Amino acid sequence: MSDLDVYAGHDQEVRRGSVVVASLLMLRVPGYGYGLLEALAAAGIAVDAGTLYPLLRRLEKQGLLVSEWNTDEARPRKFYRTSEAGAEVAQRLLDEWSGLARTLQAIASTSEEGAS
Repeated sequence: MSDLDVYAGHDQEVRRGSVVVASLLMLRVPGYGYGLLEALAAAGIAVDAGTLYPLLRRLEKQGLLVSEWNTDEARPRKFYRTSEAGAEVAQRLLDEWSGLARTLQAIASTSEEGAS
């Protein structure tokens, strides 16, 4: 197994959690699943539709997202927005993520100094 194969597996684990946080943050402004896919990709978070749509349903079931159907167009579409509980969870997750990033940077700096 190459280093690239090993990295890809770990990279996917890191991204999995970031999709939840990013989705909750982005859907503070209501949007459709496909629009969210595009917005995440534009932000550098590539996610497959087969991953995102089940995630949206799970977040809705947990009360972190609310949804409504837009039937004004020829094809009805479901749009989502972050609930009040979802906004609170998003902020707590973002704080946790930021704290972990600072901790990892400190560990990396300390490890580099020790290796010198």
